[in-house]
Amino acid sequence: MVLDTSLFVNPDVRKYFGDSPTEALEGFLFLAAQVPILEFYMPPSIFKEMLNFIDREKIPGDLLVILHQKPPSRYEMSCPAFLLYELIEDIRQRINKGLRVAESAVRGVSHKGEREIMQELRRKYREALREGIIDSKEDVDLILLAKELDALLVTADQGVIKWAEKLGIKWLFPEKFREYLLGSIKKARLLEIRPQS
Repeated sequence: MVLDTSLFVNPDVRKYFGDSPTEALEGFLFLAAQVPILEFYMPPSIFKEMLNFIDREKIPGDLLVILHQKPPSRYEMSCPAFLLYELIEDIRQRINKGLRVAESAVRGVSHKGEREIMQELRRKYREALREGIIDSKEDVDLILLAKELDALLVTADQGVIKWAEKLGIKWLFPEKFREYLLGSIKKARLLEIRPQS
C-alpha cells in the first residue's frame, strides 16, 4: 500500500485513527504492526511533508520498520502520452476558469469591501485552479510509486485519485482505511489459526 500524508493530516480522514496528526499516525502504526501480510510505503517527499505535522518525540522508533520510504523510479518509468494531453487541457481550462473568477471579483469591487473581495477571490481561485488536479511533485511521487509497485493507493486528495484512475491504479477511500486494516488483521489471525495441510 502507498500512503499519503492526508491520512494523518486531513481532519475529515485522520479522525478514524486519532484527533491530531501525531495520534493518527500512532493509531495507524498500532494497527499496521498487527498485519504482517501487508507492506506500507510512502515516498520520501511525502514522509518529509508528514514530519512537518507530527510530534516526532511521540512516534515510536519502529516507524520505519512498518512504514517504508521508497522513492519512485522516476527515470525508469514511462507514462502514456494521453496523460500529457489531458493534463495540458485540464490546466488550460483551469487557467480560463481562474481568469473568470478574477474578472468576477473585479466587477464586485464597487459592491463589497476589499477584504471580503480578496477572501472570496482566494477561495474561488483556489477551487478553480487546485481542486481535483495533481499540483505538486509529491502528488506525482505518490502516483508513480503506486504504479511502480502495483500497490493500493490510500489518499484523500481528489486530484491524486482522479489521475490514479487514469493510470489504472487501485485506490481506497481513506474513510475505509481503518476498516480495511481491521479486516486484514482478522484475515491474518485466521491464517495463523487455520491448520496447515
